[in-house]
Amino acid sequence: MAKIFKIPTYTNNKGSLSVIEKIIPFRIKRVYYLYNFRKKNRGQHKHKKNKQFLICLFGNVVIKVINKNYLKTFNLSKRDYGLFLDPQDWHEIIPKNNNSVLLVLASHYFSKKDYIDEV
Repeated sequence: MAKIFKIPTYTNNKGSLSVIEKIIPFRIKRVYYLYNFRKKNRGQHKHKKNKQFLICLFGNVVIKVINKNYLKTFNLSKRDYGLFLDPQDWHEIIPKNNNSVLLVLASHYFSKKDYIDEV
C-alpha cells in the first residue's frame, strides 16, 4: 500500500541534510532518477516483487496509484517527503514541471519480467 514518509531532515546555518536509509522498508539495490519529462507521463505499471521509494528532488510530480483497494494521488514537491510503493501499486508519474527531477530507490535490480502493465 502506497504511503508518504517524512524524511528526517537536519538544518543549521550551513544548510539541510536529509537522511533516508533508516526509514525505507527494504534494502536498496537500484538507484535512478527521472528528468527531462517533456510533458510525458511515466511509469504506468506495477511490479511483481520490486518495492520503490520516490523523492522529488526538484520541481513537482503527481503520482497516481491504483491498488485493488483504492485509487489515490500523491503530490511530491518537497525534498523531505518520499512515497513508498508496494509491488502491487500500479503507478503513473505525472510531471507538473518539465524540469522536475524524481529520484527512485528500488528493492530489486531491473528485470523486464517484474513489470506488469495492466492495472
